[in-house]
Amino acid sequence: MDIFPAIDLYKKKAVRLKRGDYSEMTVYSDDPISVARSFFETGAEFLHTVDLEGAKDGTTPNFEIIKDLALNSGLKVEIGGGIRDSRTVERYLDAGVWRVILGTAAISDPEFLDEMLARYGERIAVGVDIKDGLVAVHGWREVTGRECFDFCRELENKGVSTVICTDISCDGMLGGTNIGLYRRLVRKFKMKFVASGGVSTTDDIETLKEMGISGAILGRALYEKTLDLGDALKAAK
Repeated sequence: MDIFPAIDLYKKKAVRLKRGDYSEMTVYSDDPISVARSFFETGAEFLHTVDLEGAKDGTTPNFEIIKDLALNSGLKVEIGGGIRDSRTVERYLDAGVWRVILGTAAISDPEFLDEMLARYGERIAVGVDIKDGLVAVHGWREVTGRECFDFCRELENKGVSTVICTDISCDGMLGGTNIGLYRRLVRKFKMKFVASGGVSTTDDIETLKEMGISGAILGRALYEKTLDLGDALKAAK
């Protein structure tokens, strides 16, 4: 199982939110590059990044930071947050980003998703953010009427290879992840799933690995030092 330490970006700083609430933001570093390099030096191979400003308004104010991370961290960088047109996808991939995550656009513009899958294949993942069983969009601020399992079925039928699935209620809370949700997803679908939200112990990681989850995103647990990245990497092997 792959481990994705996370850097969420807001005004070029590494931050974390609680349950996606922008008013519950903690700034952990003014230097995201040094944070990423510390992940690399510990043995990480991947980096999950989110442009939180982009998630709200569809812009790319942290583009240069993400490009720097992709070129100079030594990590395979995936990026999500406000990516809603082909030009933005192309810019990120041309800048050295390994994988682009489509969120709001995947549900609001299915033809765009089809086009990006046809053009870039496995370099496109879809972020499915869940609140009370329903898909949330626009930086988690708006809950749609789309049931998560129905939406995942549509994604699988389209040929999506990887879904980054976040239970918003668990995100940033250090209270454990939604094991039951991920077990159901793995049983129902053939896509790869990356677990996000509340992964905070090596027990979480081992359980997710044993059920067949492809990857896990680690955020606040790393920054608050309740989970050691080296231990997480060992548990995932």
